[in-house]
Amino acid sequence: MTQTLSIKTSQKLNLSPLSMPNRLLLGPGPSNSHPDVLKAMNTSPVGHLDPTFLHLMDEIQSLLRYVWQTDNAMTIAVSGTGTAAMEATIANSVEPGDVVLIGVMGYFGNRLVDMAGRYGADVRSITKPWGQVFSLDEIKAAMETHRPRILALVHAETSTGARQPMEGVSELCEKYGTLLLIDTVTSLGGTPIYLDEWGVDLAYSCSQKGLGCPPGASPFTMSRKAMEKLLNRSTKVKNWYLDMNLLGKYWGSERVYHHTAPINMYYALREALRLIAEEGIENCWQRHQKNVEYLWESLESIGLKMHVEKQYRLPTLTTVCIPEGVDGKAVARKLLDEHNVEVGGGLGELAGKVWRVGLMGYNSRPESVDRLVSVLKEVLK
Repeated sequence: MTQTLSIKTSQKLNLSPLSMPNRLLLGPGPSNSHPDVLKAMNTSPVGHLDPTFLHLMDEIQSLLRYVWQTDNAMTIAVSGTGTAAMEATIANSVEPGDVVLIGVMGYFGNRLVDMAGRYGADVRSITKPWGQVFSLDEIKAAMETHRPRILALVHAETSTGARQPMEGVSELCEKYGTLLLIDTVTSLGGTPIYLDEWGVDLAYSCSQKGLGCPPGASPFTMSRKAMEKLLNRSTKVKNWYLDMNLLGKYWGSERVYHHTAPINMYYALREALRLIAEEGIENCWQRHQKNVEYLWESLESIGLKMHVEKQYRLPTLTTVCIPEGVDGKAVARKLLDEHNVEVGGGLGELAGKVWRVGLMGYNSRPESVDRLVSVLKEVLK
């Protein structure tokens, strides 16, 4: 006797074709993508071991080295968001008992502390108020006290809009035999970065901010020294998916299957990186700086103040102080609902105190500033 099974649905299914609003994304990310990037993402996929796709992977590696200003052989795009690339740096560099010194000046420094602890690190931290940065003397004193195996700094703190100066840090790391790890999630593509000149050993980023690509394929790089530590581990990397011993065989000359890559996301990333290279990385940095200065002047002209001291502000992300008596969440919601303009709210210690305004990648244009300031002025009335 054949048993008949019934099909159950827990709720009414929406069978309408997908329809989403067209927003101007001026929050902390994602940002809007160039039409050519979206067109590339729409291209029909090929197999993840197809020779044409493997060639595209090589192009992504070369382009990432260019925008990061590094010659690191192990430079890839992790299949995942920026947090996956962040975890990849920790998973591959940290062994149980390693002293890891982390500079915490915002939300994402705290995330590094949490991650490193989960991988068995002996975590030490130094802290600054949210919106400030570390001086070289403060880093030097902490290095002398803790003598860490790894120093982790957030170059671009997404929660505060502050940029950590890197000058002189690599000399300290060289003195103490320390690997230098930095977060460039909100700086890559829009802020000057010189990984090799700065002596950086591990870095990570994301695709959806300064690179102007949808989220899902995230840059990761390791220096020769970091690779040596990886190859000489006494324990296996505790994250199989992010183990660079395995991923290196897929991205390297061996081309050993590891996972099914998000083909179309890599199409988009390659096109986004190509557009930056076509513009020229220095021109890209200058464009971001010019447009953010226009943003600051425009916001100040309607009576708003910035949270971070000018010399330490990021050209990609600005924290704007919410005026006294103004409901920041209500303003942001009105911008979104009535004007299709997105800005971000504050995180952690800055919740309810600032808006986070991103001017990144394709969105770093005077027209973006004009649109935001115009509707913000109207809403604040």
